[in-house]
Amino acid sequence: MASRNTVSTERVIRISAGPVTLEGNLHVPKNALGAVLFAHGSGSGRRSPRNRFVAAELGKARLGTLLIDLLTREEEAVDAKTAHLRFDIGLLAARLVSATDWLLQSPQTRNLPLGYFGASTGAAAALVAASQRDGQVGAIVLRGGRPDLAGSVLPHIEAPTLLIVGGEDIPVIDLNQKALDQLGAKRKQLVIIPGATHLFEEPGALEEVARLAADWFVHHLRAARVLYRDRAEAGRQLATLLRAYADRPDVLVLALPRGGVPVAFEVARLLNAPLDVFMVRKLGVPGCKEMAMGAIATGGLRVLNEDAVRSLGISDHVIDAVAAREHKELERRERLYRGNRPPTDMRGRTVILIDDGLATGSTMRAAVAALRRLGPARIVVAVPVGAPDTCAELRNEADEALCARAPEPFHAVGLWYLDFAQVTDEEVRDLLAKAAEEYGTFERGA
Repeated sequence: MASRNTVSTERVIRISAGPVTLEGNLHVPKNALGAVLFAHGSGSGRRSPRNRFVAAELGKARLGTLLIDLLTREEEAVDAKTAHLRFDIGLLAARLVSATDWLLQSPQTRNLPLGYFGASTGAAAALVAASQRDGQVGAIVLRGGRPDLAGSVLPHIEAPTLLIVGGEDIPVIDLNQKALDQLGAKRKQLVIIPGATHLFEEPGALEEVARLAADWFVHHLRAARVLYRDRAEAGRQLATLLRAYADRPDVLVLALPRGGVPVAFEVARLLNAPLDVFMVRKLGVPGCKEMAMGAIATGGLRVLNEDAVRSLGISDHVIDAVAAREHKELERRERLYRGNRPPTDMRGRTVILIDDGLATGSTMRAAVAALRRLGPARIVVAVPVGAPDTCAELRNEADEALCARAPEPFHAVGLWYLDFAQVTDEEVRDLLAKAAEEYGTFERGA
């Protein structure tokens, strides 16, 4: 098991790799998009100033980094005299696999898509390790590398691979071009930085390496991480888990605007159920709006968190003022989305309440509490993705709570979508109108 100490913003970790223990520096920024493991041929990966510079730039792009020494200090001393261990690609790759497995198991990184950044002969080690962990490496970037030393594994590499070479590093350019031709990856590219030599010591050269690497990793690791392409795809997948409610006359699908509407539209379509929106406005505590003291909902319902109101000493006057302000916005959206159509009657129905995801779940909890007062027979909360603790809490409040995915660590709903653009009022109106026209929304069972 790895032990660790805290050093500044990095953690020093130790990883068992067969008979030896490897040391590395791990840094994972808040809301990280992925984790990048560095492979340095001479073994001194975490002390390399070039690697440290690139790692710092990747951190600015919200990418975690693990800079690890693939050789022990004793092995480095031997290698400094013989230079043979840095060319032992099998040895370096095996140790890179051990570090990979550690990242895939560590609570801080196990749900982050993984990339490799290889330099010199570490480039070949990265390719060999990727072939041994097929499907678990989402992107590869090689700087001034020797991918040719990976030999027969090149056609089997599927991860998107970027090769970066200095324009003055003529022999390595040729080796990288030949390796590029052999790579099996569908997405692969060779970038030559004009005027740069093998170590990219020229002004601006290493900065360009870091920029190219960050762009490559952010694009490809984000694509590797996401659970859903967009809300519509999330809705279609969620609907498959709700098949038991298909074609039932008592079922009503309710969406929390705005993000929940594209999800709920697909669910209603595939379940052959009517669709409506359920408006909820959180009543934020003055001076701390993120903290909810209650909520108002469709139909003039008001739900208060009595514990919060009592502990914070919030007066009725303050509650009324906040509620009046939020009620104006709720009415505006009600008119905008529903026009003159009244809310669907909930009494005795099985209501599937949908949003695009659950973070803290405060709005969903308020919706469930408000919906209870309208007399449905059963409330089912259904979301494509949610924080594990929040999903567990909702199971105690709804009759059923279905989180299609509950990854840990969770961070934020938007990280699990490739396209999480804000849903506009116009999109909500269009989807509701389409549902009303095609699936009898608002009329069936009303």
